[in-house]
Amino acid sequence: MTRPLLVIDGDSFAHRSYHALPKTIRRRGDKGGGAIVGFANFLLRLYESEQPRAVLVGWDTLDEPTYRHEAFEDYQGGRDFDDELVDQLDILPRFVIACGFAVAKAAGYEADDFLAAAVADEERRGGTAIVATGDRDAFQLASDATTILLPVRAGEMARIGPAEVRERYGVEPKQVPDFIALRGDPSDKLPGAKGVGPKGAAGLLRKYGTLEGALASGRFAPQADELRLYRRIATMDAAAPLPAVQDQTPSWATASALAREWELNRLADRLDALAGASGDGR
Repeated sequence: MTRPLLVIDGDSFAHRSYHALPKTIRRRGDKGGGAIVGFANFLLRLYESEQPRAVLVGWDTLDEPTYRHEAFEDYQGGRDFDDELVDQLDILPRFVIACGFAVAKAAGYEADDFLAAAVADEERRGGTAIVATGDRDAFQLASDATTILLPVRAGEMARIGPAEVRERYGVEPKQVPDFIALRGDPSDKLPGAKGVGPKGAAGLLRKYGTLEGALASGRFAPQADELRLYRRIATMDAAAPLPAVQDQTPSWATASALAREWELNRLADRLDALAGASGDGR
């Protein structure tokens, strides 16, 4: 059986960890450690359950705008991150690399874009992918070869394929960006088409197939340019730059040494146990 590529939205799960775990978890220098510990525990649990051939973690670049921000001033407006969270987001890629896994991060791109690029690359090579994210925009990536893992409650993940996308949204995965453009997305501050909700958006796509089909029929003429922009914003960029992702062997001992350097000793102990079980003595 072919082992999948595991692709993770790093920011999504780091944010969840930061808000879920107590701020009393500290690392060396009395700096925050909760997001690191929570993300690391999630990463290890997911690796053990999915047994992937390789892991790629995508990250946002917070200090550089993307084309989405430049094209739509209100995009993701009002988001403000605690300094301790930003500090941990800055160093979490080091931990991923120490584990022997790949990192994708580049100015002008979001974590979502690297998920799309990794899935497209893996499907081209005839492989399968597991995408872990808290962002339902990723439903556009679901296929016979790619499954989305979406957190639904503490410790539980829903597995989303094309059938689940149809059940939840009433559209095909490839229609998800058009669906978001029509329905809107409050988390990204996309207003959507005036007077159209989820059911209306799905109905329009069943009738016209695409946003362009609806526009060609004369629907939403005053909003046409805006809706095309919303669709572009909602579309993950599969051309995002990726590192080469060959089959990997985790370097748990190296990751343990980094965790111990940060004085996150319980995490280091867990990594030491994994290193001993796998024979990784580095």
